[in-house]
Amino acid sequence: QVRLVESGGGSVQPGGSLRLSCTASGFTLGTYSTAWFRQAPGKEREEVSCISNSDGSTYYAASVAGRFTISRDNVKDTVYLQMNSLIPEDTAVYYCATRWSCTRPPHLWGKGTLVSISS
Repeated sequence: QVRLVESGGGSVQPGGSLRLSCTASGFTLGTYSTAWFRQAPGKEREEVSCISNSDGSTYYAASVAGRFTISRDNVKDTVYLQMNSLIPEDTAVYYCATRWSCTRPPHLWGKGTLVSISS
């Protein structure tokens, strides 16, 4: 079965860190560019970061640049999102998604993992 699975979400205090993982079932994740999106309560889904499968180039939304880092482990076939200096506004369900490139629309989504930032 072809699917994406996110893990690593949880609840932390402001200023804390979390690392999200995205793994694939039924295919090789490294075949595609991989992006992280998030959707906060009452808001539209927004793209957070993307990593290209071709050259490893990365993209970050302005709201997370300097705090979040996307990376890929080709041996483990996993994409990570390291999130530091978390703020309450980062609270959302985080989804990973695959796409042919970071400029193309996603074609496969995971079910998401909840990240909650509160004191």
